[in-house]
Amino acid sequence: MTAQILDGKKLAEIVRGEVRLAVDAFREEHGRVPGLDVILVGDDAGSQVYTRNKEKASNEVGMRGRLHALPATTSEADVLALIATLNADPAIDAILVQLPLPKHMNEQRILDTVLAEKDVDGFHPVNVGLLALGRPALIPCTPLGCMRLLKESATDLKGARAVIVGRSNIVGKPMAQLLLSCFNLTVTMCHSKTRNLSSFIANADVLVSATGVRGIADCSVIKEGAIVIDVGMHRIDGKVTGDL
Repeated sequence: MTAQILDGKKLAEIVRGEVRLAVDAFREEHGRVPGLDVILVGDDAGSQVYTRNKEKASNEVGMRGRLHALPATTSEADVLALIATLNADPAIDAILVQLPLPKHMNEQRILDTVLAEKDVDGFHPVNVGLLALGRPALIPCTPLGCMRLLKESATDLKGARAVIVGRSNIVGKPMAQLLLSCFNLTVTMCHSKTRNLSSFIANADVLVSATGVRGIADCSVIKEGAIVIDVGMHRIDGKVTGDL
């Protein structure tokens, strides 16, 4: 059986084109472009790359993207004050707090401070609850991208068996909710402590790996014709690879 590649890079270009059109429509309606503000605290190398790319991508599609880069010694109170200022600014439509935060900060308190309607990452309890209820919400971008990939595959997934390896609030949990509500899949959530993980993977029609653990799954047991989405990212000998 010839494998079908779900081309994420190609899809990303399509999505960027769609966003450009949406930005143009927003400008026509509101007389301004939408604004995304990203908060980065500290000097984590990966986070610096991610936030620069987010700012660049926003500007490329016509949005106003702005990065607030703060030193690791910034107090939690100062970060909360910045968020309060951004919450109150009507020209700012979306706020993103880059994770991880320095250890002296209460991550949940900071994320909860972002207004639910500006919480572009979908981490606010209101958005998490709306997603669980199957109601419109702001949704974490990675699972949303996975869903778009699945839709592009043009495969009838109704009633199929899905296995998610990973239970994070960023990918695993929202992924399970989306697969249930959008495709009516039968979803099993596994993780690094799951016993006999291979037996679950062997029965999966759709497999999503999002653990950040290289080699977490035994790929030899994946059945023919299964759809596999590997969310993990690792650098090995200078090359980028996934969990699988």
